Amino acid sequence: MAKARLPVFITPEGYQKLKSEVDYLWKEERPRVTREVEAAAALGDRSENAEYQYGKRRLREIDRRLRFLSDRLDAVQVMHPPAQAAAGTDKAGFGAWVTVEDEDGERHCYRLVGPDEPDPDRGHVSVESPMGRALLGKHVDDEVEVRRPRGDAYFTILRVSYGERPSLDD
Repeated sequence: MAKARLPVFITPEGYQKLKSEVDYLWKEERPRVTREVEAAAALGDRSENAEYQYGKRRLREIDRRLRFLSDRLDAVQVMHPPAQAAAGTDKAGFGAWVTVEDEDGERHCYRLVGPDEPDPDRGHVSVESPMGRALLGKHVDDEVEVRRPRGDAYFTILRVSYGERPSLDD
């Protein structure tokens, strides 16, 4: 008996980012590389033509990425912020911005996103990461422990919000 696959959630913004990559690869990058391969092929002997060989390899990479993205878009489920978010809940759910304070008194802000969307530079952490798992489902004033390779860390949740990224000063 086949094991049922759990849905993989993604934010609307994350879904759009994947979709935009598909559109770019299909409508711009692939046609451009195809034209370059055709031009290189017209030069003659393909076995010693580096431009032709590179172009064919690049087309295979693009096609492989397009297959992966297509399968991924079929597998993910867009998750909109929960209805209670509009009511001002203090529970950290998928898509929430969570402001925390660490043991040294420093504040950090993280957005809980799907496994296809982490971006540390923007504060996006996957719900499957140690930090994401620790924050998911917790409330304001909860203390959380994050198990990390370099040692455990402890944080206090200061704020949970949905929508725009909050300021760390609030």
